Amino acid sequence: MKIIRAQIMGFCSGVRRAVNAASDSLDNISDSKRNVYTFGPLIHNPIVLEKFSERGLKVISEKDFAILKNGDVVIIRAHGVPPKIENELREKGCVVVNATCPLVTQSQKKAASFAENNFNIIFAGDKNHGEVIGIEACALETYKKNGFVANFLLIRDLDDLEKLFELNKIDFSRKTVLLSQTTFGIKIFEKMSEYLKKKIPNAQIVSSICPATHERQSSLESLCSKVDGVLVIGGKNSANTNRLFASAQKYCKNAALIETASEIPKIFFSLNSVGITAGASTPDDVIDKVEETLKTGSSA
Repeated sequence: MKIIRAQIMGFCSGVRRAVNAASDSLDNISDSKRNVYTFGPLIHNPIVLEKFSERGLKVISEKDFAILKNGDVVIIRAHGVPPKIENELREKGCVVVNATCPLVTQSQKKAASFAENNFNIIFAGDKNHGEVIGIEACALETYKKNGFVANFLLIRDLDDLEKLFELNKIDFSRKTVLLSQTTFGIKIFEKMSEYLKKKIPNAQIVSSICPATHERQSSLESLCSKVDGVLVIGGKNSANTNRLFASAQKYCKNAALIETASEIPKIFFSLNSVGITAGASTPDDVIDKVEETLKTGSSA
């Protein structure tokens, strides 16, 4: 069997930064009475989270704030949080380690800036995703601060964008901007941009898509043309991993999304060539284990 890895895959710089921040925080805790927490899952990969849990890292949400003590360490996840969350943590005397991906931080600032200038903000992203929740909160707080009626319009695809016009959700007395989640699909975003420009020629289009996301998608497309099947490795609740899987299904007859080597479908062991790619939250050792398992020819 021939195994080909995508040229670009696995940990992105933002995820690696968050993982390193969590590891360093756990290593530096000298007081056993202090705890190290992460607000929400640090990243979207269950294997990484399990390893951190074994080291004592606890995951909390806003409803758990009552258990926090002065001096406890709380790591802000790679996806970021609403500003009020970070403020509440500091008010409780927590040591806040901000591991938000710098690109997500930029997106938060962009959304706030457009809200400050009273734009309609059309945002392409996944509802209830941590990154989107934080960015939307930044925009809504800024609208409110400036006395504006909020108009943050979350869409998932071109159909959702079309419905905004059908349902008269666009306030044409205001300027309009299209933004996106950092892990959003670039081709879908381009189609949205074209449609919006036809409807509102002076609309601003600001691509917030992480270059690493685009590079992974392009690398996957190239890989699919060289193999009989593609394995996409990553957390099944990871937005960027799921978009890679959707692309793999589109460009390759045999495609599967797995979190560990034990999940490799049997059919892949009978293929002549298999491609491997991985989401931005997938660690190197998991990727290596998948390749090793394919080479040994057994899923056992």
